[in-house]
Amino acid sequence: MIRAERRTGLIFFPAFDWAISPTHPEREERLLYTQDQVLEEGLLDIEGIREYRVREALFKDIRRVHFCVPDEEAVTTRSHLISAGGCLVAADAVLKGEVESAFALVRPPGHHSMRVVHGNRGFCNINIEAIMIEYIREKYGIRKVAIVDTDCHHGDGTQDIYWHDPDTLFISVHQDGRTLYPGSGFIDESGGPNAQGATVNIPLPPGTGEKGFLFVLDEFIMPLLKKFQPELVINSAGQDNHFNDPITNMNFTARGYATLNARLKPDIAVLEGGYAIENALPYVNVGIIMAMAGMDTSYVKEPNYDRDYKPQPADITLYIEKLVAELKDLFLKGNPLKTEFKEGEIIERNRNIFYDTDGIDEKQHEKLRCCHDCAGALSIESTSSLGQHIHAVHIPMFACTACRDIALDWHKKAFRGNFDHLYLQDKVRGVYEKV
Repeated sequence: MIRAERRTGLIFFPAFDWAISPTHPEREERLLYTQDQVLEEGLLDIEGIREYRVREALFKDIRRVHFCVPDEEAVTTRSHLISAGGCLVAADAVLKGEVESAFALVRPPGHHSMRVVHGNRGFCNINIEAIMIEYIREKYGIRKVAIVDTDCHHGDGTQDIYWHDPDTLFISVHQDGRTLYPGSGFIDESGGPNAQGATVNIPLPPGTGEKGFLFVLDEFIMPLLKKFQPELVINSAGQDNHFNDPITNMNFTARGYATLNARLKPDIAVLEGGYAIENALPYVNVGIIMAMAGMDTSYVKEPNYDRDYKPQPADITLYIEKLVAELKDLFLKGNPLKTEFKEGEIIERNRNIFYDTDGIDEKQHEKLRCCHDCAGALSIESTSSLGQHIHAVHIPMFACTACRDIALDWHKKAFRGNFDHLYLQDKVRGVYEKV
């Protein structure tokens, strides 16, 4: 009998009743072909691989992360709640010790969803990884978490949520933003004043294959994880770097994805993008499942691999080697991008955010208290082209007294008459208020 070396949990949710449109790349067939392939390969019959049933996340789970405008019900469907809930099931399975790793094969995805949510951007309404991480922190007391986002698109929503958090190392490996949505994810985007160096972006050139991805993993990501020493590693497992993917320009294979996962050894993987529904996703997902279970993946191959796959060109290999050398200098040997701020200094920034799926424009004004002891008090004024104008205050889970006091003062002084809604997210007390 074949047996998994690592006990692995699987959570499937194809979301039959949700799609942006019947022919949109992000639709239910993304996971139906995978389910068929998993059954065909007999993976669920292998001792040590266990399938779990999904459950719905609650609005309180979303409120640990987001400020939803006007509220959670307006920006989600039941499918979004079950997608996020599937991630919570994966978290419970791992943190309770029932399995050693878990893969949440769920949709809709989430890594383009930012802290403030007015609608859908990049096919994402709520950030399912962040909802899972904050659930884990509150329920299990985990503090230091690393997220390795291997989706072809920069995980700008996850970056936004953890931009000021020194306890979350966010690493995004993606196609260069000069060539692909959302047009961000450059090396100098390295975290806010209280978390400089905790955001790490690795923009790879179009045409990068598994040789490049695995070089980046071995030479830079793994040493960076060792330096950070997380209690938990999450793989935001987008699969649209595949050479068959119709909306990207990369050159990764199913076997390459499996090898990456086997070397990374994430505690939890969560499906993000990947839109080659028939000729990539089933094989990539099977490869990842087998890798997480500690099984041999050397025979994982797409039907058109021998005909269509082309090895990574030499000029791309050279480019990536130079990029990794630069990243090592920045994040492993020091941090020359770091700027010194005074304790208690208030830093402000203005941002323009576009929701490409729903056609919404958002303007934000953000204030942050610089702090040497915590992630800092944060306030956000947000106005959308839908007409909503809100004021939101975030108090981080491990906030010091000074940051908590100033955050509460900001919330108290915000005049209700100037805004449609006032929000307070006090993670010290586990309180969420909206008026």
